[in-house]
Amino acid sequence: MRDIIFEALKGHNADYIEVRVEESQATRIVYRGGRLEEMGRTSAVGGNVRALVNGGWGFASFNNLDRLREKVAVVISQARLLGRETSKLCFTGPIVDVVVPEVKKSPAEVPLVLKKQLLDEYNDIVMSTPKVRSCQINYQDSQRKLLFANSEGSYIEQTKLDINLRLAAVAASDGEVQQAGLSLGSPGDFSVVEGLQEKVRETARRAVRLLSAPYAKGGEYTVVLDPILAGVFVHEAFGHLSEADHVYENQKLQEIMVLGRRFGSKELNIVDGAAVPGLRGSYKYDDEGVPATKTYLIREGILVSRLHSRETAAKMGEQLTGNARAISYIYPPIVRMTNTYIEPGGVSFEDMISDIKEGVYAREWYGGTTSLEMFTFSAGEAYTIRNGKLAELLRPVVLSGNVFTTLMNIEAIGNDLEMEQGGGCGKGDQWPLPVSNGSPHIRVSRCLVGGKH
Repeated sequence: MRDIIFEALKGHNADYIEVRVEESQATRIVYRGGRLEEMGRTSAVGGNVRALVNGGWGFASFNNLDRLREKVAVVISQARLLGRETSKLCFTGPIVDVVVPEVKKSPAEVPLVLKKQLLDEYNDIVMSTPKVRSCQINYQDSQRKLLFANSEGSYIEQTKLDINLRLAAVAASDGEVQQAGLSLGSPGDFSVVEGLQEKVRETARRAVRLLSAPYAKGGEYTVVLDPILAGVFVHEAFGHLSEADHVYENQKLQEIMVLGRRFGSKELNIVDGAAVPGLRGSYKYDDEGVPATKTYLIREGILVSRLHSRETAAKMGEQLTGNARAISYIYPPIVRMTNTYIEPGGVSFEDMISDIKEGVYAREWYGGTTSLEMFTFSAGEAYTIRNGKLAELLRPVVLSGNVFTTLMNIEAIGNDLEMEQGGGCGKGDQWPLPVSNGSPHIRVSRCLVGGKH
């Protein structure tokens, strides 16, 4: 295979060429309304060619390696039609490596029937809970064998595993409907989704409790976010603004996301990095063959970096970070997050809430939207904080505001970092890309909470 690819790369008039080949297997099991809706395995083999000529990119995907040299030539001709400037691309040097994952229990070793039996049990637990009317479960696992080679002499083989489980319990009574969810994942260890009976049972019970919970009174509060919601906040509201392709193409973002600008207190550190091991967004090399890094986006409150592909780093004159990713061989790599989180501070949860006379503790994540620096997020559940103690359970609340104002209003950062590994990230029609995000508990002053007056 290696000889075939390098022979196809030789002798072309292009600034840069790369070939990616992928072989994948995946399992998907879906329950809707408490009933099994889908179960099956899929496999795929394919690849792509990408070429750069005079600043223009050509790209094509395929399902076999026949006439690969001709495919390369066609892609180069595409790039030449688009090229109108000097090509800019950070050089990383040729890398030759083979990467094999180390996992305790690969999903490939678990028969499909045993996966179904486990999910049947979780579904039965939810549906047997009084007042629960529906259960939704999405389980997916995958194994991708990736081969990457380029005209600079790199040749990298990687195998990537991924597991994702999302479960939602929907409760209803007297015209009221509420739901609670459980979301988790792993970079290939199936044992992460085993033994969840008690967590599943508690998820169903939480949906029922929300039916009788009161609404929060709308207004500005001191709000404490749990690690899951704070992690989603830093990913959705700030992480996407740190993707260099967005910044390079958006004049307003260039004016906002200025390196060296202060965005928070000296205690605030925000990181993205595939080099952080053991997480769903971790890898050794990105889809351009660039080694993974651990990148500080904000260090001691100051914006110090952003996330780059080889092209954006060269165009913006900044450090290469290894954040070019593609969800499959059908797509070219684009700038994406990996594992994004707020580093822990030194404040315990008890101390964080101890002097709050009236506030809100927001947990989990239900949904949300962002528009440049503005955000709106729905928490999965919430509690009143009264006189330094957690009080009554509340209906899910909506938090909204300006991300940069919110970062400046972070008053305390907890000592209890947790990473959330369920779900996936979407961008440019490529979804769901495996990522993780996390945070310790954080305390935010003057946060707008939607509720009823």
